[in-house]
Amino acid sequence: MYKFVVVTDPDSASGFRLAGVDVIEVSTMDEVKKIIPDLLYQDDTGIVALNEDFVPALDDKLMTRIEKSYRPIIIPIPARNQTVSRISYIERLLRRAIGYNVVLRR
Repeated sequence: MYKFVVVTDPDSASGFRLAGVDVIEVSTMDEVKKIIPDLLYQDDTGIVALNEDFVPALDDKLMTRIEKSYRPIIIPIPARNQTVSRISYIERLLRRAIGYNVVLRR
């Protein structure tokens, strides 16, 4: 069975731990640059949820590797301090997954 891992800041980590998820706390962009490549090559990692604030730390080569791989799946999660509507977040995930902009209406 594959693991679900969350890579996030120390402030958000405790909430994910309470949900029973494996959590890796990072504070700086340099830590993210070291941790994500290691997670990509672990055989037991299925999904990695990455705090959206840390996505800019990933270089182009690593982003290409992430986009081409089928496992683990890397999904960005909105940071706590951002006010992002759920609908726009889901639309961005769908656009990344299928390559088209899907507009959700109520």
